[in-house]
Amino acid sequence: MNKRKLLLAALLGAFVAHASAQFTGPSVAGSASTVQQAQQARLGSYLTLTGHIVAHQREHYYLFRDASGELRVEIEPAVWQGRRIGPETQVRLHGEVDQGLRGRYLWVKTLQPVN
Repeated sequence: MNKRKLLLAALLGAFVAHASAQFTGPSVAGSASTVQQAQQARLGSYLTLTGHIVAHQREHYYLFRDASGELRVEIEPAVWQGRRIGPETQVRLHGEVDQGLRGRYLWVKTLQPVN
């Protein structure tokens, strides 16, 4: 009986994942913003920034720069997806504005190189 429930749960989970992958409507992607706007945004806001990752600070923290200024960003290893990104590569970051002991930062959910 437990095997049946487990199999049913797995099938339902696969169906739900497939259904959401087919969605073509608007998303909560966050508005295009600048570093200056990110520094004033409400905590928990989702923003999209375009610029350059210019330095590694420590662990998963990096320094991001656009024309309006610099902001610390947190990028987990899975977000990099094995890509090699240097300071010369323009990127688009989508993430959540957060604040820690060292101040405000963007917790990056997705990173895309910009051509």
